Amino acid sequence: MDRRPFEVKRVMTLVAVLCGSVTASAEAETSYLGPGAIAATADAKTIYVGCEDSREVLFINIETGKIVQRIETPGRPTALLLGENEGELFVACASPRSIVLKLEVATGRTLMQFAAGHTASALALDEERGRLYVCNRFDNDVSIFDTTSARLLASVPVDREPIDIALADGGETVVVANHLANRRTNVEVTEGIHPALTLIDANTHATKSIPLPSGANSIRGICVAPDGRHVFVTHLLSNFQELPIRVTMGWINTNVVSVVDLERMEVCEAVGLDDTDLGAANPWGVCLAQGGKTVCVSLSGTHQLAHIPVKLLLDKDAQREMAPMMGAWPVYTGLGDTYWSRIAVGGNGPRGVTAVGNMVFVTQYFSDSVFTIDLSAGGDEAIRTIPLGPAPKLSLERQGELYFHDATLCYRRWQSCASCHPDGRADALTWDLLNDGVGNPKNTKSLLLSHETPPSMATGVRAKAEVAVRKGMTHILFAHRPPEEIHVALDAYLRSLKPISSPHLIDGQLSPAATRGQKLFESKEVGCYRCHPAPLFTDMKLHRITPNSLGGDTRFDTPSLIETWRTGPYLHDGRYTTIEQLLRDGKHGLNDAKLERLSEQDVKDLAEYVLSL
Repeated sequence: MDRRPFEVKRVMTLVAVLCGSVTASAEAETSYLGPGAIAATADAKTIYVGCEDSREVLFINIETGKIVQRIETPGRPTALLLGENEGELFVACASPRSIVLKLEVATGRTLMQFAAGHTASALALDEERGRLYVCNRFDNDVSIFDTTSARLLASVPVDREPIDIALADGGETVVVANHLANRRTNVEVTEGIHPALTLIDANTHATKSIPLPSGANSIRGICVAPDGRHVFVTHLLSNFQELPIRVTMGWINTNVVSVVDLERMEVCEAVGLDDTDLGAANPWGVCLAQGGKTVCVSLSGTHQLAHIPVKLLLDKDAQREMAPMMGAWPVYTGLGDTYWSRIAVGGNGPRGVTAVGNMVFVTQYFSDSVFTIDLSAGGDEAIRTIPLGPAPKLSLERQGELYFHDATLCYRRWQSCASCHPDGRADALTWDLLNDGVGNPKNTKSLLLSHETPPSMATGVRAKAEVAVRKGMTHILFAHRPPEEIHVALDAYLRSLKPISSPHLIDGQLSPAATRGQKLFESKEVGCYRCHPAPLFTDMKLHRITPNSLGGDTRFDTPSLIETWRTGPYLHDGRYTTIEQLLRDGKHGLNDAKLERLSEQDVKDLAEYVLSL
């Protein structure tokens, strides 16, 4: 196994200098901004930054670096979009009942509100047709609004967790990037496990799907190439069919931009961002710069900005040279140097990225700042950091969140904890980890409530989550002897994770179907409560289950049912994509006699209750 002394001094210096002093005190300052979404005017004189933690939009004068206006938002501002005349700013405010604001830029006044769905995550605007498109991440759909009346025209179902959106073909086609795969995972290599792009016909609202490469996950950003034909998609490409015996050369995860041909309805290539021996972990935002000649990608895990000429990214020979060979030796077909250039952003957690001409602007989530660079200039004078407030003083939980997303803790910077656990949840893939032998692949588990519901791992091989965290740093990130302070902070962050309200609830309450399902769940005849008692909905014990792909006397830890709605596919090997399938086909917790007493509606009601938790 590849090992290297852990860079303790470098890591601690990064946190202390860039993010302010760290404290574990309960009274520590915890007022963070959390800048993510960003937009810029065509003259590059003003930028707009959405701060998710402070729930506000900042208007910033680029020349002075001063904040000229603050607009409070009713939810996390996850997306910003300027109208064509730049007199109006659309802001997606994410919550279980999201609102999109249409602001008058000159005054900050709210001109209009659009009632969107669960966790609005991205916006696209077709002013010629008077249409606003909103990705509702946890409703798995896209809302289409009339921009003059705010009337909802349609809700178009898409694949799973729509997270970014763009217009192509002059607005005729709406391209939606879905965050995770919605596939069963107990499949042969040839079947593939992949998320997809959803193409919506702007006139008929009919949809088509373009599958991304098998193993793709954690899609974050898309943009349309200047030719209008190709789309660039940032995501991870996971080598989940192989044993994770090493992390170097992308053996576990590579970081890529997929080039998708909309005319041919296929992926041209997944182009690696990594160097052969140095990862470019957790690509996030993507945009075009220099008049559409350059593609820029924020690397949130390695705190860098990557850029490449568009003509190289579209070049077939260059694509082949930078294409990871998944399932064999991941990086690279050509085994040569990458064509990407990387620039250190000087802060921590670059996410949102936008560009005007040669100027590129990048938000830095953990540093509460914006990084700017003039790609046409050289030297330090081309680079500038704009602080959005005082350097944040990190609580123990916030420090753990930073570490969770920081790939510089990993050997050769290939991945972070968030690579397999986006948002602290799961990547919807099945891995054969070595902590319990070989030949028994199992689903990645969500880390929500992991510290409150021991034991850890599907077969309970770790007595508690604290042990799993430390083993994960050693055997997944291949970090050599990281200081205990990092583990303690990671524990604190994971304990701080809170469940999100289920999209199956109606105004925060159980639906009639879920109410009927609750009665069945708690009844002696069905008895789901015996293994899944409230309030954590797990008895924290190991049980034999059927069907059991691992065979023998294998017992499995009872998972919490909280947030089951976002943790599919289901069962230890991911053979079911819905809870109904798990109950009806898998007979999970239900023998033949019990199933005979349940109607089809009963099974639907029972599933609806579980999905409402």
